[in-house]
Amino acid sequence: MFDKLLSWFSVDMGIDLGTCNTLVCVRGEGIVLNEPSVVAVRKGTNRVLNNGNAVGFSAKEMLGKTPGSITAVRPLKDGVISDFEITEAMLSYFIRKVSGRGRVIGPRVVIAVPSGITAVEKRAVLESAERAGARRVYLVEEPMAAGIGAGLPIPEPTASMIVDIGGGTTEVAIMSLGDIATCESIRVAGDDLDESIINYMKKNHGLTIGEQTAERIKIEVGSAAPLKKETTVEVRGRDSLKGMPKKVTVKSEEIREAMLEPIDDIIDVVRRTLERAEPELSADLVENGICIAGGGALLRGIDEVISKETGLDVRIAEEPLTCVAKGTQIYLDNLELWKATLESDMDD
Repeated sequence: MFDKLLSWFSVDMGIDLGTCNTLVCVRGEGIVLNEPSVVAVRKGTNRVLNNGNAVGFSAKEMLGKTPGSITAVRPLKDGVISDFEITEAMLSYFIRKVSGRGRVIGPRVVIAVPSGITAVEKRAVLESAERAGARRVYLVEEPMAAGIGAGLPIPEPTASMIVDIGGGTTEVAIMSLGDIATCESIRVAGDDLDESIINYMKKNHGLTIGEQTAERIKIEVGSAAPLKKETTVEVRGRDSLKGMPKKVTVKSEEIREAMLEPIDDIIDVVRRTLERAEPELSADLVENGICIAGGGALLRGIDEVISKETGLDVRIAEEPLTCVAKGTQIYLDNLELWKATLESDMDD
């Protein structure tokens, strides 16, 4: 009761702590922050530049362009914390930005985490959020948050299936009666698509490119299935042999070929999850189909290839990039009802 009373004096929030982007939503207000999960620090230290404010958009602009004294860091890798102190600094910045500097009472926070992470990795998330200023921390599994945020009928006695393709992980889950019936998480997602483009450009065109360029190529011409009208894109980078600036023109068919391996890995995990489903749940999915969320849902033709491989109807969530964040907000709005089902910093 005391904790509920304190919530009147704090800005409780739900956080989609993503490998590429962090989204924050507030009870009654929706998503109030959507920034890259990037922090700029003084090289050799964990001291965040600009008095702790070189986080998000301002830090992402520095990726691949920093002088020797500065490092732009992405403190999450494959959906989990790879740098504890920098993640704490990033969360502090986001919580401070949303709550306002004048707040004395820290917020209650619901954070979405990949379903496949270990107990140690969960503890790292809990401790980072606590040290960043949260009063109470609750964890919800990403596929549950994504499914609820996508509007799937998860509490009902029928199967719902979500494929959440994020930056660091792909989460696949079949849910029914308000819980996960079967799920699988793999650390293959959007970052691996970018990495495959980087490797292809170096191997086939002798061109070294950065992460941001690879992401731009993926967005502009990338696809999982053949396009009705194939296109080209001009790519600039550094000549791998001569070290000089160079530009080449690349076909969309080449980029599709480059991304083939990680896309196949994603399709394999969808297939494995379906194979483990109970027969009655499988029967429901024939009618209900599969919903795709996350940034990977925006890759052209990904719904088409998953449908072809599974034989099921596949649809893309209405706002795939924000499904997990919306799900955390729904948990936040119903926290008194659902908090007993969530892992928290009060658990042993």
